This record gives sequence, structure tokens and C-alpha cells, in this order.
Amino acid sequence: MRLKLIVALVSDDKADVVVEAARAAGATGDTIITSVRGEGLKPEKTFFGLDLAAKRDVILFLVVETRAREILERIRDAGGLDSEPGAGIAFQVPIEDAVGLSTQLPTILEELESEI
Repeated sequence: MRLKLIVALVSDDKADVVVEAARAAGATGDTIITSVRGEGLKPEKTFFGLDLAAKRDVILFLVVETRAREILERIRDAGGLDSEPGAGIAFQVPIEDAVGLSTQLPTILEELESEI
């Protein structure tokens, strides 16, 4: 089974919308790492040493390779990643091997069978 890891770095107010869009496109689960910091092309300003940057979340999706591009595009659209400056980024990375997926296996196999 070929898998991809999709990583989405989005503002915390868009995390739920991005997760819903990914699930609608076939993602079977997610892991969210909250309150991360990042800096884009233009660094955020501070006020008396306080950070004014919005909180960001890192969302991880381990998905079947055949669904990865569609899920990535849905994340892009839901999060406004190509239309709103500073909205975030998402990318996919190939996974060579994984363990601990036995509870997800029936769902993943059903997806693969429906695509054949």
C-alpha cells in the first residue's frame, strides 16, 4: 500500500474547515499540533515585545497515495491557500513504510476497492 503524508500549516481559525474538507475528500484521520509559530515573506510586527502573529496549527494526514492530490486540492480551496496572503501552505511527502494502521486498514481497503 502506497501512502502519502499531507502536512497543512494553517491559521488556527481555519483548522476545522481544512480538516472537514480533507475528510470529505477521503482522509480517514488527522493529527493537529496547535499553537505553532511561523514566519512568512513579511515578518509580523510586535507591540512592546508581544507577538501579534495569529496562532497556527500543523495538521497531518496520512492518506492513500491515490487520494492524496484530491485531498491536497480540497485543503487548498477550503483554506484559501492560493487566494489569501499568509493563509498557509500544504504539501505532501511520500511515506516509505508505516506501522500501526491495522485499525484503519478496513477503511483504506474499502476506498481502494471503490476506485477499481
